[in-house]
Amino acid sequence: MEELCSVSGLDPLWDWNLTWYTSRPDLTQCFQHTVLVWFPCVYLWTCSPLYLLYLQLRQHRGVIPLSKLCCSKTVKTQCLFLVSGLTLVSLVSLTLVSGLTLVLAVVIIQVDRMKGSRSSILLFLFWTLLVLCSLVPLKVNIDLVVQGHRRPLQAFSVTCLNLLLEFMRDKNAEMWKGFLFATFLFLLSCLQSLFHHHYMFHCFTVGMRLKTAVMGLVYRKCLLLSNSARRQCTLGEIINLVSADTQKLMDFVVYLNCLWVTPIEITLCFYFLWQLLGPAALAGIITVILIFPLNGFIAKVRSKLQVQMKFMDSRIKLMNEILNGMKILKFYAWEEAFLRRVGVLRDGELDALKRSQILHSVSLASFNSSSFLIALSVFGVYVLMDERNVLDAQKIFVSVALINILKTPLSQLPFAMSTTMQAVVSLRRLGNFLYQDELKPDNVERLPHNGDSVVIEGGSFSWTNDGLPCLQRINMKVKTGFLVAVVGHVGSGKSSLLSAMLGEMERRSGFISIKGSVAYIPQQAWIQNTSLKDNILFGGERKESWYHRVLEACALLPDLDILPAGDSTEIGEKGLNLSGGQKQRVSLARAVYRRSDVYLLDDPLSAVDAHVGQHIFDRVIGPRGLLKDKTRVLVTHGLSFLSKADLILVMEEGHVSEMGSYMELMERRGAFAKLIHTFSGNQRRGSSTPRDKSEKSVEVNINKTADQDLDAEDAGKLTEADKAHTGRVKLQMYREYFRTVGLTFIMTIIFLCAFQQAASLAYNYWLSLWADEPTVNGTQSDHGLKLSVFAALGFTQGMAMFGTTLAIALGGIVASRHLHADLLNSVLRSQMSFFEVTPSGNLLNRFSKEIDAIDCMIPDGLKMMLGYLFKLLEICIILLLATPFTGLVFYVASSCQLRRLEAVSRSPIYSHFNETVQGASVIRAFGEQRRFILHADHRIDSNQEAYFPRFIATRWLAVNLEFLGNVLVLAAAILSVRGRDELSPGIVGLAVTHSLQVTGILSWIVRSWTDVENNIVSVERVKEYDSTPKEAAWTLEGSLLPAEWPTTGNIQFEDFGLQYRKGLDWALNDITISIQDREKVGIVGRTGAGKSSLALGIFRILEAAKGRIIIDGINIADIGLHDLRSRITIIPQDPVLFSGSLRMNLDPFDTSSDEDLWKALELAHLSSFVSALPQKLNHHCCEGGENLSLGQRQLLCLARALLRKTRILLLDEATAAVDLKTDQLIQSTIRAQFDGCTILTIAHRLNTIMDYTRVVVMDRGSIAETDSPPQLLHLQGHFYQMCVEAGLA
Repeated sequence: MEELCSVSGLDPLWDWNLTWYTSRPDLTQCFQHTVLVWFPCVYLWTCSPLYLLYLQLRQHRGVIPLSKLCCSKTVKTQCLFLVSGLTLVSLVSLTLVSGLTLVLAVVIIQVDRMKGSRSSILLFLFWTLLVLCSLVPLKVNIDLVVQGHRRPLQAFSVTCLNLLLEFMRDKNAEMWKGFLFATFLFLLSCLQSLFHHHYMFHCFTVGMRLKTAVMGLVYRKCLLLSNSARRQCTLGEIINLVSADTQKLMDFVVYLNCLWVTPIEITLCFYFLWQLLGPAALAGIITVILIFPLNGFIAKVRSKLQVQMKFMDSRIKLMNEILNGMKILKFYAWEEAFLRRVGVLRDGELDALKRSQILHSVSLASFNSSSFLIALSVFGVYVLMDERNVLDAQKIFVSVALINILKTPLSQLPFAMSTTMQAVVSLRRLGNFLYQDELKPDNVERLPHNGDSVVIEGGSFSWTNDGLPCLQRINMKVKTGFLVAVVGHVGSGKSSLLSAMLGEMERRSGFISIKGSVAYIPQQAWIQNTSLKDNILFGGERKESWYHRVLEACALLPDLDILPAGDSTEIGEKGLNLSGGQKQRVSLARAVYRRSDVYLLDDPLSAVDAHVGQHIFDRVIGPRGLLKDKTRVLVTHGLSFLSKADLILVMEEGHVSEMGSYMELMERRGAFAKLIHTFSGNQRRGSSTPRDKSEKSVEVNINKTADQDLDAEDAGKLTEADKAHTGRVKLQMYREYFRTVGLTFIMTIIFLCAFQQAASLAYNYWLSLWADEPTVNGTQSDHGLKLSVFAALGFTQGMAMFGTTLAIALGGIVASRHLHADLLNSVLRSQMSFFEVTPSGNLLNRFSKEIDAIDCMIPDGLKMMLGYLFKLLEICIILLLATPFTGLVFYVASSCQLRRLEAVSRSPIYSHFNETVQGASVIRAFGEQRRFILHADHRIDSNQEAYFPRFIATRWLAVNLEFLGNVLVLAAAILSVRGRDELSPGIVGLAVTHSLQVTGILSWIVRSWTDVENNIVSVERVKEYDSTPKEAAWTLEGSLLPAEWPTTGNIQFEDFGLQYRKGLDWALNDITISIQDREKVGIVGRTGAGKSSLALGIFRILEAAKGRIIIDGINIADIGLHDLRSRITIIPQDPVLFSGSLRMNLDPFDTSSDEDLWKALELAHLSSFVSALPQKLNHHCCEGGENLSLGQRQLLCLARALLRKTRILLLDEATAAVDLKTDQLIQSTIRAQFDGCTILTIAHRLNTIMDYTRVVVMDRGSIAETDSPPQLLHLQGHFYQMCVEAGLA
């Protein structure tokens, strides 16, 4: 380089006299024209290959059109090329290098455009370096600075501080040097901020991508889980995985680099300390070595306390079951029992969290006190080693600055270790989930279109790999186009046979094959939360003529007239605004529309009456139906259809006892023939109306009237999407949170924070006094006293810090306990209408993610925010003492609106997961996994679209805020330089040392305040449901209700009227009827007639709009809801079981003896089944009772009714899912055991009520006629017409 300069006629490369030892510093011409020109060029040529490779490997984003901006950048770069040629004409080689570099910049601009990249960090840094290198007089050492990173830049800052303090001691030094050092401090701090936040941006981006990928992975796994794995991995656990565990993995990415960068930073800091204080630095290393094992032990203990997650899984699982079975809870008045169950799980969760937080507080206090402990050990050893070792301002505050650099990694390390530990636990949980058994693709062999449609040879199937086979010795061949009927008693294996054909069961032995595509109609219809049309099309293309034929064949056209927006009407979760029959017919229409090769129908006709059932059989399933050329396997209890089947399978205890055509089986005179002879005379069609009796049918009908002025889209809308508030979080939310924390905790926290920072201020000021003490004969006196005071103040601060963090953690747990209890009470006390319009994903979001944020995120944010705010206050006091003219500009803006949008977009993810898990078998049967995966990915992406701008906004704010902090550093340094004649080196060192911490402190204040502001949104969202419409009180104080009420069971309706919402048409109107004790009353009517509305009125699920209901002389509106609902009993249409033991499902309050339970099971014809179970009454029921057949679940509901022993019983079509023999047994049990009770039956099979005392015929919300069945037949009115259509008259 020297030779190049001399050949070109320039001065030497470097000249100290020209650059440093002068009052007007400058750089040599050679340095300006070589180093400062080549440095940006070398950077671009070095990094461009890696950058171009990155663009090549990155996903292509499309070509950006050639814009004016791109053209102007290209032209200006070419102009710079020409200018460089003219400027450096004397140095041909330099001209060539710089010119080619600018050409390379033009190429990169065009490549960026072609690859869809709108901005290039490579070119941004290149232009920045080019500009900086052109500012020759002020940028002497810029080549060293720009190569640094965050921590090396801090080391350079310490070097500048050292030079500044040396300048303060040297009264003869030129003033410009002081300003130069102050400027370097400012520039280095700015670069540190830019590098740090660019790093944080990439960390968050990687973390977000990891979170998205894991959520997608969990969803894909859900579609592959085997039946045994599905029973172990509950929906609550899955929701927890995608809400809490994925977030912990994302947090881990942010702190990951702390684990390996920290040792490097510690090494560098102690190297500089050794240079400054010599062997005394070893004392600081020993202190650090002692701190790490302590916190490692704490982290290990905390990892064992992660049972909190297990409690949380169980709580979310239970909450999901509660939300799905809310109507049953209200019918049975079981809310308080389930409140206690949730409370026990919540207490266990918070107890584990409390113990973990205590240990975390110890860890935080030890790490945050590490800077003091290192300073104490280093300074103590230094002054005690040799009395001639003097601690002056330069040594003390340069050492303190180095230790403060060390403090950042040491203070972040507990968070890094805690996050790592939580991430390891989450990874283990995710691993356990992803390792669960999957359905084997070879369970069923798929064959091309030739041969028999379904073949099973020697088949043996079980639900689990190690369980007993549920199906054995299955041998069958089904020819293409055959109609196969499968019959048998409850629990005989009919539904299991269809599951085996779908590949849902484990094939233990034998062979099974299916030819062509499959469509599946489950016994309990699975309906999506979308429009009726989309439920039927199920991702297929709409073909109008075929679509209309399917609707007509499935008897859905009359329902389109009832629904507010026709087939565009939104169907609620699980089809909540459809009746049972409507849901089953939609499920059937979905399958028919697909035109599959093989149809597996699991008793779809049980949900409709015989009139509609005959229509569906004739038009869809039968020999002349739409599916006449398809292979159909039909599970049925309807004997009237069997004669038209090509093949009949009779199932008995998991094997095929008989098989053949109808005539063949009748000729054998076996069990099948006996069954036909026994029941063929008794089986009649049940009613002429579709069983679509559900109150929801009434609701959609009256909604049509109310919404007639709306367009079709709005009229068909049912569920309410999660809404985001706007503006800042209201101060009321902060007041609400701190109110639940309690005044005692708040005052304690504020006092401890102030006391801790006062102790910190005191020991730092003590150091400045120590530094300013003059030396006598090269020594200082009273080292012991100085060290003792310093140690006392430091230990006091450490204890106060531990108390602060512990108080915040415990206060957060107290607040979380209250907020969760309030949310749970608000939800359980809400009216049923609230659950009909609120997707379960919205509620699960509150109980999982939002409660988790209140548990952990808000207290952690408060710890950091309060700590750094009080630290900032301490710095301000020090700076005002040292340089009174320094002011502080502080600004914080929250991103809470983006947080709200992110929270709102998260609810649909949970709803979709919920829906998918429940309908996984249907999705797999139809082969729609790919479409549902894409739908899930879209919802996850929508959630991340709200999350990404949030942390970008945070980074932008932090950079701007830290710039203000850097201005503060500059102001403190310049004012110190100007006032060096009045200020002591000690106070200057104290001021500048603390001002250097401002940028980091402001960064953490931004982060912690934003976290608190964002997470306080969780409080806002949890408190949203405080204002939902609530039911009446569960119990009334001072109620004089007799203990044995009702004693007779008299029911009187007096001018009773019911509306689903105020302003809508009457669901029931002018109902006046008196039902005497022990009377048996059947309630019949067509769809929307108001049959179930009567039941809702009796149970006060809906409150009376006019009139009243009197039971045994007491107006039911004058007593508590639980007093009413616990004294009457309903056997519902949909049997709902909860995860837990059979005992809990029968008697959640645990008030009945074992003898009573066994007696109820015996009367419900379940005692033999339960006796055969290994754990008998303690047998664990899976979520939703999936390990029991639908018929067995219905019998358990009968057992519940037998246990309650009330004087009033209401049956809501309770025997639809059982075979004829079991139905006959149930009817006889009801007649015998409830002989002294008043019975109201919403009838499905008219033959079951023909011997009733009275029949009430409902029509359009009013009583059309009522009398005994013989008398009504004689009148030849509505009831007579129904009986004629049903073949009973």
